[in-house]
Amino acid sequence: MFESKEGQQIPNVTFPTRQGDQWVNVTTEELFANKNVIVFSLPGAFTPTCSSSHLPRYNELASVFAEHGVDSILCVSVNDTFVMNAWKDDQEAENITFIPDGNGEFTKGMGMLVSKEDLGFGDRSWRYSMLVKNGVVAKMFIEPNEPGDPFKVSDADTMLNYIAPEHKMQESITVFTKPGCPFCAKAKQNLIDHGLNYEEVVLGKDATTVSLRAISGRTTVPQVFIGGKHIGGSEELESFLTK
Repeated sequence: MFESKEGQQIPNVTFPTRQGDQWVNVTTEELFANKNVIVFSLPGAFTPTCSSSHLPRYNELASVFAEHGVDSILCVSVNDTFVMNAWKDDQEAENITFIPDGNGEFTKGMGMLVSKEDLGFGDRSWRYSMLVKNGVVAKMFIEPNEPGDPFKVSDADTMLNYIAPEHKMQESITVFTKPGCPFCAKAKQNLIDHGLNYEEVVLGKDATTVSLRAISGRTTVPQVFIGGKHIGGSEELESFLTK
């Protein structure tokens, strides 16, 4: 059974990290002192749930957490710094600080080190998240002790609901664009002017015209989707936003 560390000081650990071509030691003092920090810890970089759900959602909600007093978000895994750096680049998760707990010292100190020898992983972290205020654990969400890799309570939305239960999430917005398109620029600016965040999918880089046609039935850009609903192009977006 995993025990909550709420009300306790986090472990005092130094993490060797690779920054550029230099080794840089990063301490828990630097990461947590006089800060409100979210930590989410997971079994391994590049693993399915971690890459598809756990990490991306924290990265997506980083600005929302910042609005509610969170200074930084740390992703901790029992992986070396080279693996964590490669994973960060692969995920394009610029809003997250990746912490390589390669020796498992921090994870062991949190009481979350588990054996994954059956998967050939060796010792790894159990999945959990926590809010840490000035080095003290204020709240901790620990996945249930059951077989497999449960992912029920350590997600970003659960943490946000704890920190800001009154916050209403904006519906997800995706804009399909292509470089040099003036109507795409107009649509994006319209969203910005209305204070709306959006994901941009660039044809030729992130998707193809075939993909766009399959999803929207159209081949022209921009094509805007809000909350799973196809809004249409720039003029249709403008009409939608001015209703």
